[in-house]
Amino acid sequence: MRVVVVGICGSGKTVLAQALRLLGYEVRECGQEHSEVPQMWQVISRPDVLIYLDASAEVIRRRGQRHYVAGYVEIQRRRLAHAQAHCDLYVMTDDMTEAQVLAQVSEFLARYAAPESRGA
Repeated sequence: MRVVVVGICGSGKTVLAQALRLLGYEVRECGQEHSEVPQMWQVISRPDVLIYLDASAEVIRRRGQRHYVAGYVEIQRRRLAHAQAHCDLYVMTDDMTEAQVLAQVSEFLARYAAPESRGA
């Protein structure tokens, strides 16, 4: 199963992707937030599962996101709108630890991969 992670800068994509790889998943981070091509995540990544991570501007700033610039989060949200509309799992990471994000996503992926959840 190919898992693709998209989301706002500072939402935890890299940490999540690394942890999922350690669990044996084929994971790719897609830099959709930097592209004006709305369906880039589909064309380049061809995911079986699309995970969307989000975070508020306030939390991104608090996390010390080095690329944070006022207003840029809204530009990223616009660029990510297509991916968000088509994601299999949306996770708002504001009030979650990295371990909690991993647990939620891992649980989802385990259910997603189960034959009974896929209509088999």
